[in-house]
Amino acid sequence: MIDMILKGGTIVNETGREQADLAITGETVTAIAAPGTLTEAREVVDVSGLHLIPGAIDMHVHFREPGYTHKEDWGTGSQAAAMGGVTTVFEMPNTDPPTRSVREFRDKQARARKSCVDFGIYGLLAEDNIAEIPGLIEVGANAFKCFMGNTFGNLPSPSTGAMLEGFEIIAPSGLRISLHAETASIMAWRQARLAAAGLNAPLHHIGARPEIVAIEAVSRAAVLAEWTGARVHVLHISSAGELRPLAEAKARGVDMTGETCPCYLFLDSGDYDRLGSVIRVNPPVREPRDSAAIWDALQTGVVDMIATDHAPHTPEEKRNPVIWDADCGFPGVETQMPLMLTEVAAGRMTLEHYVRISSANPARAFGMWPHKGRLSVGAHADIAVLDMDRQEVIAADRLHSRGKVTPFEGRTTIGAPVHTLVRGRFVQRNRTLVPDIAGHGRQVTDIQRMPQPCPRNTDQTLAHLLAAGGAA
Repeated sequence: MIDMILKGGTIVNETGREQADLAITGETVTAIAAPGTLTEAREVVDVSGLHLIPGAIDMHVHFREPGYTHKEDWGTGSQAAAMGGVTTVFEMPNTDPPTRSVREFRDKQARARKSCVDFGIYGLLAEDNIAEIPGLIEVGANAFKCFMGNTFGNLPSPSTGAMLEGFEIIAPSGLRISLHAETASIMAWRQARLAAAGLNAPLHHIGARPEIVAIEAVSRAAVLAEWTGARVHVLHISSAGELRPLAEAKARGVDMTGETCPCYLFLDSGDYDRLGSVIRVNPPVREPRDSAAIWDALQTGVVDMIATDHAPHTPEEKRNPVIWDADCGFPGVETQMPLMLTEVAAGRMTLEHYVRISSANPARAFGMWPHKGRLSVGAHADIAVLDMDRQEVIAADRLHSRGKVTPFEGRTTIGAPVHTLVRGRFVQRNRTLVPDIAGHGRQVTDIQRMPQPCPRNTDQTLAHLLAAGGAA
């Protein structure tokens, strides 16, 4: 017996759309058929006039647990995701303690059991945990995060030598290494000089982190990835300049993907006076030419996907007259889809292209395809049901995140997920969270299958040289 039929909607994948009924049995899509041909099920839901897309996959969230649960935890963060049409998240390691060892990874897995959406967990690649990386791979890290530049949590950036060894260790696993690609030494030097001169206004944040920090870091990471065969992913692309080394690396065959976030598409330096320290995020929101270039790169495929860098803080932590003392980031997992659907409504991109950058490309890049990223028979029934005409106004006090502050306060959006299903179960319905959904989420390790790894220069890895030296 079919468990559920979603009747009368328009199903949209990255390759096209069709009006059809969709059947769900258990956790998966079991049939897509002409309207009216599927008739018997335990529940029939009329979605006439609505669009069904694969739930968004957000590769970049900070749910702040453990250590900072006054900002967010796995319960509130995943509820915000459900309200935003996001059905899978990958959570970052800069918690307290950071996810740097097997013990800390196991602790985070236990805490994540309250999630109502599916999830991956990043392990840390840092200077002081190189020996921990094989164990993190063994226990199910879904990807690794390397902080080339400092951000919230103040985790020390690894030296290039430590990065190279980390890349060498991770490359044979095939797992992807996500990079906060900013050069720490440049930023620390410039911020110290600006602060010492009393230059503390919001716009000075851009001055402390000019786009050269991203250009240099992306270029350096691309060379290390090319040498080792490691797969890498450039997080929160913020500048026009870093697009060139990213595109050039892809052209050379480096397995390198990139993401951007709504703040780099919809905000620019002209918003600093209006928003003050609320706009502070790492890397910074930059100039209008950067936003325009990133939009173009998102359309052409140089930038592969949209993510959010969901980074909640309290309003008090965000608002500070000294920009260096304001916490960096803001909630995003609930507002990304309405913001991007507004651009679909304006004709800036097709809904099919939005599916590609929000779901299909993340699923492929991080090994979850074909279970996720598509609405097809055999795939997980991870579905955002959209009302493409629904108008809403973004308001911080209505966000489900604990972080009640957003730079998009008061912005009108067109298009919203009116229902969200994760593996066949409603987690939000009619723009309201479903009761008793905590714990429905599941780590994606059981379905994650990265393509065959292609490590390179293995005879020159540090591990090989140390082993050879010991044998001698």
